[in-house]
Amino acid sequence: MGGGGGGEAVERATVWKRLGAPTDQLGSVNDPRTTEEAGVKWNEKWIYRDDGGAERVVLWNRYDYLGYFRAHPDGTLEPETLPDA
Repeated sequence: MGGGGGGEAVERATVWKRLGAPTDQLGSVNDPRTTEEAGVKWNEKWIYRDDGGAERVVLWNRYDYLGYFRAHPDGTLEPETLPDA
């Protein structure tokens, strides 16, 4: 999938270990409602903001990792590779 999924399974614990706790979160793995963004349907979004105003997001559908993205000011998402630990 997009954002460095590379076809390999990425677990929630791995993302948490590499990025830490998200600054904010939308949705839940238990929420059946989905949103489509960046060409993928997700029901949970982890948002990471830094002091410089940059924003990255991780999208999930249930427990499936959909990708790591950079959020642009216009709301578009650009796939990026999940940083190494």
